[in-house]
Formats: sequence, C-alpha cells, structure tokens
Amino acid sequence: MQGVLTGFAVIAVVIAVGYLLGRRGSLGDDARTVLTGLSFGVATPALLFTTLAHADLSVVLSERLLVTAAGTVAAASVFITVGLLRGWGTGQITIGALCSSYVNAGNLGIPVAVYVLGDASLVAPVLLFQQIVVTPLALTVLDLQRNGERIALWRRLTTPLRNPMAVGSLSGVAVAASGWTVPQPALEPLTLIGNMSVPAVLLAFGISLRGSGLPARGEYKPAIALSAALKTTAQPLVAWALGAGVFHLHGAALLDVVVTAALPAAQNLYTYASHYRVAEQLARDSILLSTAFSVPALIAIAALLG
Repeated sequence: MQGVLTGFAVIAVVIAVGYLLGRRGSLGDDARTVLTGLSFGVATPALLFTTLAHADLSVVLSERLLVTAAGTVAAASVFITVGLLRGWGTGQITIGALCSSYVNAGNLGIPVAVYVLGDASLVAPVLLFQQIVVTPLALTVLDLQRNGERIALWRRLTTPLRNPMAVGSLSGVAVAASGWTVPQPALEPLTLIGNMSVPAVLLAFGISLRGSGLPARGEYKPAIALSAALKTTAQPLVAWALGAGVFHLHGAALLDVVVTAALPAAQNLYTYASHYRVAEQLARDSILLSTAFSVPALIAIAALLG
C-alpha cells in the first residue's frame, strides 16, 4: 500500500501549496491562467516529447493496451451517451468523457506501479495510448467547437498539427519510431522545461480551489457524479472482466491492468478545461472525487488480486 499512499501524499501536498498561494495572492490574480498556459503550451508538450521519444512502441501491440483501450472507450462511451441524451454541450461532454476514463498514469501511476506492481514500465501502455490517441482526439474536438466559430475544412484537417500537446506527443512518437537518438544538448533543455509540467498543473489546480464550495454542486452535479462513478467503478470492472474473461490474464498481469484502470482522473484534464474555458468546475470536482474514491478502490483491488 506504500505506493498508493506515497503517490496520493505527493499530489495532496503540492495541491495544498497551490491552494495556500491562491489564498494569499502570492502569485497575483492571473497566477492560475499563467500556470495553465505554461503547462499547456510549453511544459507538457516538452514532457510528452521527452517521454515518448525513447519509449518502446512495441507496447502498442500488448494485451495490456487492448484492455486499457477497451476500458477507456467503455467508460467514455457511457458518459457520451448520457450527455447526448441529456443535451449537454460538446465541451462538457468531451471534458466529462475524459474525466470518466483518462487515468492519472504519470505523477500517480508511476509511484503506484513502482511500489504496488514492482515495475514503473507497466504504465507505459496507458501512457502511450492516452498521449498518442486520446489526447489529440479530445483536444481536436475542443479546438473545433471553441466559440462556436465556423472553421474551414483545411483548418479542421490540420487542427491536431497546430495543438502543442498533440505536436509534442506525435513528434515524440515519430522520433521513437525512427530510432533516432536526440542529441543530449538538445534533449536536456526540453527535459528541464518538461519537469515544470506536473508541478504547474497541480499548483494551478490548488489555486482553483480557492473560494470553491463542496464538490458536485450546481449545474454540473449530475455530470460530476456520473464521471466519478464511471472512473472509480466502471472502468476497473471492465478491465477486470476483459482481462480475466477475454484475455485470460491472471496474477500480476491482471492486477496490473485493473490497478491502472482504477487510477483517478488526471490533473492535467483541469488544464484542458481551463485552457478552453469549458466545464472547469466539472473537471475540478470530478478529479477531486475520483482521487478521493480511488484510494479505497486501489487498496481493495490490491487486497483482492494481489
């Protein structure tokens, strides 16, 4: 259980620091906007590039990835279906679908993988799938619906190529696929910049909590409750059912895919919502609830399957 507790403790401390900075106004009124812009436009693209540039792309063909992809699609599809039936907007549906299925595989998944699963590389499949497929697709949807503006066909087709997050991911994959090694003098500045990503996201998230009430209130209450339930319950159940029943995984392999699916929604989803100024409360509260609920869920999974 040390990995679960360590991961959550690190996240909680940094978010708390952001909250205190927000309450004191230490970074000014625009601190959240600046940190969000820094993370979205510079730091996270650099982190994605340096992470994926030397990744083993053979994990794309692994059974673990198929289970991860199926669980992601299942949870997101339920939210999208409910959202369409209830007439929620495109931005709200997109952010809610992400909060229902996009796991915190980076700053929480890695320590959990090290201490619970014994191997940090076990989160690589979900990292690759989210960075290569889910993120570019979701951000393209958010780009295309922004402000309801009419967008020319050529701009629609090239939207992923103009999004810094997608560019960072796809560039890293291209380098990994080519087998080229980025020279160290070029890689080190990108690594240094990329190291700002997670702290910036967590600090911005903490600042956003200043003055906020209890989670799951207001117009987004049904969407928040649905996304948190899907993330902490439905997605791990789908991963377990597919892993055990379809791919016949057992032991450590089954524990790996279920623990990964039970990770809470990633904090960078709030960055996306804040950047596009859509469903920010939904993202913030869904992340808070799924993070809180995932603690007992991960402990129970480790006890049952470990």
